[in-house]
Amino acid sequence: MRYRTTVIINAPIKSVAPYIFDAESYPKWMEGLSSHERLFGSPGQPGSESVFRFEMKGRSMEMKERVELNHLPDEYIVTYEAPGVWNRIRHLFVGLPDGRTRYENDSEFRFKGFMALMAIFMKGSFKKQTLKYQEDFRKFVEKRAAEQ
Repeated sequence: MRYRTTVIINAPIKSVAPYIFDAESYPKWMEGLSSHERLFGSPGQPGSESVFRFEMKGRSMEMKERVELNHLPDEYIVTYEAPGVWNRIRHLFVGLPDGRTRYENDSEFRFKGFMALMAIFMKGSFKKQTLKYQEDFRKFVEKRAAEQ
């Protein structure tokens, strides 16, 4: 399954992009995050790995993140793995002439086992959750920009 979501952020690209891998800011915009643990590597650098733990709707979920590419402020690619799910996200930031930033999120999912069956019925909910995180990220960055 693949899809793209886009939001416009009212802040310049150089003040937007660094927050995408800033672990200290994650709890401020990533709803349901209960913990984030760096396993190895430098934050945001290719090959670095982390574990995210979420509590959502009474369920616990753990995902392993691996940074594939960091060409910020323009592009940042990460993969996530959880039982039955592999997900690659390409975060693309485009500076607009008016000083705002277009934030595109290209998501690719691969499923195994039970999750493959569930994905057939849940594509809309995956996209909705991605857009929610993008909107929450947008609000967080815009608030930070207004404070500076």
